[in-house]
Amino acid sequence: MLIAGPNLTIDRTSTIAALRPGEVLRLADVAVTPGGKGLNVARAARALGVPAVLIAFLPGHTGRAAAALIAEEGVALHGLPVEGEIRSTAVILEDGGRATVLNEPGPPLGEDDWAALEAAVEEALPGHGVLVCSGSLPPGAPADGYALLVRRARAAGRPAVVDASGPTLAAALRERPDVVTPNLAEAEGVLHGRAGEAVEATPAAPERAEAAAVALVRAGARAAVVTAAAAGAALAGGGTTAWLPAPRVAAVRNPIGAGDVLTSALAAALEAGEELERAACRGVAAAAASVESPRAGDLEPSRMASLLD
Repeated sequence: MLIAGPNLTIDRTSTIAALRPGEVLRLADVAVTPGGKGLNVARAARALGVPAVLIAFLPGHTGRAAAALIAEEGVALHGLPVEGEIRSTAVILEDGGRATVLNEPGPPLGEDDWAALEAAVEEALPGHGVLVCSGSLPPGAPADGYALLVRRARAAGRPAVVDASGPTLAAALRERPDVVTPNLAEAEGVLHGRAGEAVEATPAAPERAEAAAVALVRAGARAAVVTAAAAGAALAGGGTTAWLPAPRVAAVRNPIGAGDVLTSALAAALEAGEELERAACRGVAAAAASVESPRAGDLEPSRMASLLD
């Protein structure tokens, strides 16, 4: 699996009894780890025993420090040095299970930086069975950055899976990616211009997610998996429309990155030759297993297997 996850970050994950905006609060603890959606995809692939390489930008001194931390995890990284310093993400987990995420945009790219990433992806594609484009694009990247990568994957005869939002996803749809995996808010944002990224497992979520998945296929994707938090995910494509309910988990420790884990497990299954619905089911089970882990992108494969059953 080849992963284009250009916008790495340093995650500062904290826990607190309750987040009360406008007050001075003391956090219970802080865990500092490298992060980003692409890295979560790579972590999940490693946990599942799937060979994967992550291609990402490494801004400045802090980017090199993040690369060292990623290497300690055993994730294969092809880093591209750029100017500036790596962005940070604050993740605040409350005792009740709610998560608040504050994302920085990252430093702007130089004139030739995106071309270097495209070249790195093109060079690496022949050695991998699937390309995953995951996460936000840093400032200065072309709005159709993932569309350009999907085009290169198609030229190399490789399927492309895209997990993005906003204009990045809209542009990618025009290149007919093999699968897109947005959450419900991201999907409806592209389809209907609705703002916001919060996704709740409401009674209406399955119907809305199925409608969004079908609409994304009509908009250009060959297949779409639209996630709806703890409710599950909707699948459309290949003549199939299905609702895949999420299995019940023992406890939610960290819901951040569950969608990235779904994308990773789905892409790994497609790379192994699984048919689309089975691959999507594996993704839903992997995502459910991941929320029981304290670190984003982590999962226990045996737990995934039991939830899949």
